Amino acid sequence: MALLGKQLQQLERKYGRFAVRNLMKYVIGANVIVYFLSLADRSGGLPAALVLHPQLVLRGQIWRLVTFVAIPPVTGVLWLFFALYFSYLVGTNLEHTWGAFKFNVYYLLGMLLTILAAFLTGSPVGASYLNLSLFFAFAHLYPDFELLVYLVLPVKVKYLALLSAAPLLFTLLTAPLAGKIIALVPVFSYVLFFGGDLWQKTRQRNQVRENRRRFFTEIEKARKNKD
Repeated sequence: MALLGKQLQQLERKYGRFAVRNLMKYVIGANVIVYFLSLADRSGGLPAALVLHPQLVLRGQIWRLVTFVAIPPVTGVLWLFFALYFSYLVGTNLEHTWGAFKFNVYYLLGMLLTILAAFLTGSPVGASYLNLSLFFAFAHLYPDFELLVYLVLPVKVKYLALLSAAPLLFTLLTAPLAGKIIALVPVFSYVLFFGGDLWQKTRQRNQVRENRRRFFTEIEKARKNKD
């Protein structure tokens, strides 16, 4: 389970009734509304007014602490449809697996980490890394789920996650410090929720490897004693 497993269970017993169910539907709905409002806004200023900009938040534009998740990830209507459909697929499956409360916590954690990274760096940010953290969680829980890339090529989610991790790793290795801090958002979200699972699997693999080594060592000793 997650590194926060026990704490989450305790919090869920106390506050689970306050969880927002179908959270991803509200996020997607906000993206759709902003997209169509942006079409009517010829100045193009609406998305810029929603970006998480630390300096402007400190000047009183506190709505930016929330509205950055409502900025559409792409501009073309067809690509937006696919992007939002995929977000819906990821979000609803995570909520189905975890329950509404834990999914709310994971999403809120991603928002808080994004806000923290923005204020640490002073850089305006959107929700791209938050969305990436959702994708990594989905790939962890459903590694063999297949997606049709370009509606033709079936590819398992775990391979797409590895492809998504490659530019993230490149950013962490080569970007300036501010870029590194922001890119750590999905890493921290993933580790906090799945670090325990990863550690347990690593220990199990090491134990299997050690048992196999001992087994063959004993066989070799027995053979030498027999000779």
